[in-house]
Amino acid sequence: MTAYVYVSLKKSVLDPQGKTIHGALSKIGYKGLHDVRQGKYFEITLNGGITKDEANIEVERIAREVLTNPVIEEYRFSLEDN
Repeated sequence: MTAYVYVSLKKSVLDPQGKTIHGALSKIGYKGLHDVRQGKYFEITLNGGITKDEANIEVERIAREVLTNPVIEEYRFSLEDN
């Protein structure tokens, strides 16, 4: 089983890197961009002896306790059978 975890800054938190990317894209001619926000992406391969419910609990805990700063970041994840 593989977990796909996406971490991004909360909407209320300023994203200077996203603003820089937005400015660069506009300068090189991309039009119609309202906003760009950047984040982090993780792929976690889980051992075969774990159930989907156990995997949900474990990945939720990893994302909440290790991969994010809960003060400024939020996360979402999905699981896929291999």
